[in-house]
Amino acid sequence: MSGTSLDLALNAPRRRSCAINLSVEPRPTARNQTDAVNLTDKVCFLSRSENYAEQPNRVEVIETHYSWVFLTDQHAYKLKKPVQGCGFDFRSIEERRRNALAELHLNRRLAPSVYIGVLPLTCEVDGRLKVAGLGVPVDWLVKMRRLDANEMLDGRIARGNWHHAELEALAHRLAGFFATARRVQLTFPQLLARIRAELGTTVNAFEMAGEPQLRTAAERIARRLEAFLRRRGDLLRQRIRSRRLVDGHGDLRPEHVYLKGEPCIIDCLEFRADLRELDPVSELAYLALECRRLGGPDITRRLLRRYRSRTRDKAPPEILRFYTGFNALVRARIAVQHLSEPGTRTSKEWANRAVAYLEIGDRESRLLTDRLAAN
Repeated sequence: MSGTSLDLALNAPRRRSCAINLSVEPRPTARNQTDAVNLTDKVCFLSRSENYAEQPNRVEVIETHYSWVFLTDQHAYKLKKPVQGCGFDFRSIEERRRNALAELHLNRRLAPSVYIGVLPLTCEVDGRLKVAGLGVPVDWLVKMRRLDANEMLDGRIARGNWHHAELEALAHRLAGFFATARRVQLTFPQLLARIRAELGTTVNAFEMAGEPQLRTAAERIARRLEAFLRRRGDLLRQRIRSRRLVDGHGDLRPEHVYLKGEPCIIDCLEFRADLRELDPVSELAYLALECRRLGGPDITRRLLRRYRSRTRDKAPPEILRFYTGFNALVRARIAVQHLSEPGTRTSKEWANRAVAYLEIGDRESRLLTDRLAAN
């Protein structure tokens, strides 16, 4: 249900070399060392291989919306940008420290072997930066094991070399996670308000996009989903009464799923608890939706079979169809919003992606409406 998400270091859309003079050393320490070192200094320092204890051959630098990620031969180091956004504020070093600790804790739930620890980036007495030094912390890094991007589910689907046994292991991993995940106390009015807020934001985004056909399709899907909420909102109420909502992942996409060995799911939405508070069926529907859009196998039944077996949750089929249509509509909105942003993907690619999501959302919402009419 996310309108924003952090891009994993291995698959981020923007890859850049440090566009500044890497020979420049950080400025000498000032009275307040935390403020004396700016983001440019930090990126410069972390872009140089000699500044890591492991002495990598090279450092690959990746920029995402909210982070810089530095890939060495064996590890990834994530540095949050000092930015503010909807529901989060990373402008202070203390908030970035807290977020780094939250990222470590939350992602260890589904990827304990990947998330290694949180390290300070320090300013030493001579004014130079150091990773995990003894000086004053001027920022914080999340250290991770570097994963092979070729083993992520999206890449496997693209190459057609996925295996049923791996997908079964993934379904088993997710079922276990949702069975033991922390339950959240969310009221029915709160859940309805969140869903309707997303629908409203989505419709407004399509109105601003200036694409009449896309807007018409989005509005049609939104109307059908709203009709479901009015007529069968009791199904969502029952999900709450049954205590099915959990503190989940929040951004369960194929590019966050690592298949080699025991499946790992990385890069959860650590900075927005409200976007992680959801129905497991919604998360499973989201992953299945993304696999379908990429041309991969339909893993819906596999995921639900394992989930139901582990949790004894007999979610009605309408819930799955509603969340599939809802997630497709929100993802279409995000694709449309990317049309006006610079990046490696072209406007045509984002437009095509929006169309693909809307086609899925239209089909699912239509079938949902047909079910309502039949009843």
